[in-house]
Amino acid sequence: MRLEGKVALISGGAHGVEGEMMGFGGASARLFVQEGAKVVLGDIAVEDGEKTASQLRDAGYDALFVKLDVTNEQDWENAVRTAVTNFGRLDIMVNNAGTGGPGNVEETTEDIWDGQMDVHAKGVFLGTKHAIPEMRKVGGGSIINISSIYGLVGSVGSTAYHAAKGAIRIFSKSAAVQYASENIRVNSVHPGFITTPLTREGLKNPEREQFMLDRIPMGRIGDPDEIAKGIVYLASDESSYMTGSELVIDGGMTAQ
Repeated sequence: MRLEGKVALISGGAHGVEGEMMGFGGASARLFVQEGAKVVLGDIAVEDGEKTASQLRDAGYDALFVKLDVTNEQDWENAVRTAVTNFGRLDIMVNNAGTGGPGNVEETTEDIWDGQMDVHAKGVFLGTKHAIPEMRKVGGGSIINISSIYGLVGSVGSTAYHAAKGAIRIFSKSAAVQYASENIRVNSVHPGFITTPLTREGLKNPEREQFMLDRIPMGRIGDPDEIAKGIVYLASDESSYMTGSELVIDGGMTAQ
C-alpha cells in the first residue's frame, strides 16, 4: 500500500481495459489502485476510459473517468475539480497523454509541429499548473511528466515529437526548482521502445521491430507495466528526495 490515502489524476489514462493492450496511463492506474490510491482517469477516448474506470470500481477500487483534452484549460480545471470534489484532495498528477508525430525537419508541417507541442508541451504545462494549487493545500505532492528517450536523444525522424518531448524534460526541471520548497516534486519519465496502443501498428512491421531491437542492449521491447512501476515509485514517498530528475526506462538504449 505504497500510495495509501493518496489521490491521483492521470491524463491519457483510458487504455487500461483488462485483457487489452494497455498504455502507460492505464497500466499505472491499475498499479496505483492496488497500492491504495484513488484515481481519476482523464482522456479523450471516452468509451475506453469509462470501461477502465468501471472495471476498477467493480474490483472494489475508487476510480472515476473524466473527459480530458489536455490542450484545453477548461478541461483541466474540470478534471482537477472532479478529483478534489469526489476524493477530497490531489496528491499525484501523471501527465501522460501523448501522440506520435512522424517526419524529418523538411517533412514536418506546421500542423504536425503545433499538434505535438500542444499535446505534449502545453498539455504538461496545463496539468502541472492546475495541480500545484491543490497540492499546496495538502502540503505537497508528486507531478510525473511522461517524456521519452526521444526527449533525450535524436533520431532520423519524428522531429516535432523530439522537440515536444524535450520540452517536457526541461519544463519539469524548471517547475521542480520553483516548487521544491513547497514539497511539490516534479520529475520526468523517459520510456524507451514499449508495446502500447500508440506503437503497436509500427511494431507490426518486421523491419520496424528489428530496427528497434537492434538498438536495445537488453534485446527486447518493453512492457507498459515496466514503465508503470517506475511511475509508482515517483508517486510514492519512496522517492521523497527526488525532484527535477529523469527516470530513464529503456533497456539500455541511451546508455550507448
